[in-house]
Amino acid sequence: MEKLIVASNNSGKITEIKELLSGLYEVRSLADENIVSDPEETGSTFEENAFIKAEAVYRLTGCACLADDSGLIVDVLDGAPGVYSARYAGEPSDSAKNNALLLANMKGKSDRTARFECAVVLYKSPEDVLTGVGAVEGRILDAPCGSGGFGYDPLFFCDDLQKSFGVASREEKNSVSHRARALKQLMEKVRI
Repeated sequence: MEKLIVASNNSGKITEIKELLSGLYEVRSLADENIVSDPEETGSTFEENAFIKAEAVYRLTGCACLADDSGLIVDVLDGAPGVYSARYAGEPSDSAKNNALLLANMKGKSDRTARFECAVVLYKSPEDVLTGVGAVEGRILDAPCGSGGFGYDPLFFCDDLQKSFGVASREEKNSVSHRARALKQLMEKVRI
């Protein structure tokens, strides 16, 4: 099985990617490979940031690399937190502070529509780069619901599941998530 290094330090993302690609690749994390990589995400889109991360790890290792960049898009906040989702409340990244800021910014808003979006980049060489994108629709809750998942999951009510990602099982979330959809689109391109 081909080794695939995931260019992320986010343990939640790594777990999801390992589960979603089980049996297709030997998925390894940066920690598994003793790699330190945290390039500055200067892109204005999820796809640009995923490419930056994938290319950086490929240049360090010469191995096939998968990078994901994803975030929460809230319509009434003009797409915020968007590409700044992990750092919405500032550095260092802190999910509790990000969630508190999101709830504060949503106070009094009747339009709570939102979506998680994800772009994944598979970088096998400079000549062999594939991408996949995915999204899942929902809305922002008034308060956290559940303690599962990570990041904004307890605040995101998923339309497909009719429950928050915070109460959804990992299997339920992986069946509809933005990351699962992006990886599915990517894997369809790999098989062509």
